[in-house]
Amino acid sequence: MQMSIVVLIISILLFFVLFFGIGFILNMLLRMSWIMAIIYPIIAIFIVDKVRFIEYFTNSKVAFQELGQKLSSLATADILILLSGLAGAIAAGITIKMLRKNGYQMF
Repeated sequence: MQMSIVVLIISILLFFVLFFGIGFILNMLLRMSWIMAIIYPIIAIFIVDKVRFIEYFTNSKVAFQELGQKLSSLATADILILLSGLAGAIAAGITIKMLRKNGYQMF
C-alpha cells in the first residue's frame, strides 16, 4: 500500500508534535531532561512489533527474531515517521535544558 506525500508530511508533523508534547510534560514533571528520548525506543518497538512484552523475557529468541524481521521490513515512510517522533523527544529535552539554563523554573 502506497502512502501519499500529504499523508507522510502530516504523519511526520503529528509524531514530532505528539512526542515533543509528551516529552516536554514528562520533563517538567519528572525533572529529567532526557526521559522521553530514553523511553521512545521502547515505544517505537511497541508500535512496530506485535509481540507481547512478556514474551521478550519468556521467549526471547523468537521475540527478538520477529522484532528484527519487522524492523528490517519497514518502509522508508515508516522509518521517517518513527524518526520524527524521536526528533520530537530530543527537541523536548533540548528545549527544557535551554529553558532551565535561562532561569525558568518549572514545578
